Amino acid sequence: MLPLSYAIRNLFRDRSRLAQTVGGAGLVVFLVMAAAAINGGMMRVLSASGSDRNAILLGAGSEESIQRSEVVERAAEIAAASVPGVARRFDRPAVSPEIHYMTWLERPGGERGQALLRGVEPEILWVQPGVRVLEGRFPGPGEVMAGRLAWRSLGFGRDDLRPGAVVRFDDTEMSVSGVFAAPGTVMESEVWARLGDIRMLAQRETVSCVVLRLESPEDFAEADLFSTQRLDLELAALRESDYYEGLARFFRPLRVMTWTTAGLIALGAVFGGLNTLYAAFAPRVRELATLQAIGFTRRAVLASLVQESLLACMAGTLLAAALAVWVLDGLAVPFSIGTFTLEVTPGIALGGMATGFLLGVLGALPPAVRCLRPPLPAALRAS
Repeated sequence: MLPLSYAIRNLFRDRSRLAQTVGGAGLVVFLVMAAAAINGGMMRVLSASGSDRNAILLGAGSEESIQRSEVVERAAEIAAASVPGVARRFDRPAVSPEIHYMTWLERPGGERGQALLRGVEPEILWVQPGVRVLEGRFPGPGEVMAGRLAWRSLGFGRDDLRPGAVVRFDDTEMSVSGVFAAPGTVMESEVWARLGDIRMLAQRETVSCVVLRLESPEDFAEADLFSTQRLDLELAALRESDYYEGLARFFRPLRVMTWTTAGLIALGAVFGGLNTLYAAFAPRVRELATLQAIGFTRRAVLASLVQESLLACMAGTLLAAALAVWVLDGLAVPFSIGTFTLEVTPGIALGGMATGFLLGVLGALPPAVRCLRPPLPAALRAS
């Protein structure tokens, strides 16, 4: 085998070509890690947003969108009294009537963004036990409470939705009473207000849905039976987890497009890298033949060329991994129903390393084999 120092020395023969190889490999690896982080973040937030212990009562025919649903408000009291499996907190049923309403939220300075408002009552904290109030308090009349990522999805500054700030909905001013967290869910991008305030703001007499907290997932059958028996209420029952699984299927084309875009760009970078390696190896045909003439086998020479490519590609991979951790890790990305946070997990990092390794090996083989193919006498006479 040729010594590793030979491969390292050859790398620095042409520094501009080395920079192209390292940069191309780094670009491919960074795109692969970014695509994996985006897909993983979106799936993680959608899967974590729904609980199999929560049942959602929607208007029949509106199972795919809570915002289109209409349910009479008295359905909450009827369900609380009729569904045996509803959990109880402080001897009261854990039932949350809600209005989901999309509208424009405006700052006093005129800047505005589209916000998802959720009209709720304090019982929602029993239905969604993962919610924690980080600052301030639960909203009262004329107040709102913002999710900790709502400012990012609206395009505001972080301090624009802190307690004490004032926001405007359709010429109605409301003050921010607090900030809440619901780690890993789409709720962190929402703005909550009291149910009565949203009812007046949306000018509606019905609610969007009724969410029931069940004692166990098996009690969903009772909620489903209730929705089919009360034909006068025109209800449909869904597990909360099933509802968000449906949203995940809806966003599948977006995830496929992300992978496709990353793949096309990576493919272009791979072909560019092949051209670079062809240009790097082609002038060395006589040198490679000389190595064979003094006793090194073609397999040893091929291994040395692969080593050169691997060293350059893995250097680009390390740079890409460092850039991904610095730029992507913790980055909040807004999409239509919320915001998800990117995480560069160990699996994504290993995937990036594997991508760099494959680039180094597979990218070097075609030009290396081509340079070693000529017979030894012809290669020694090559100019």
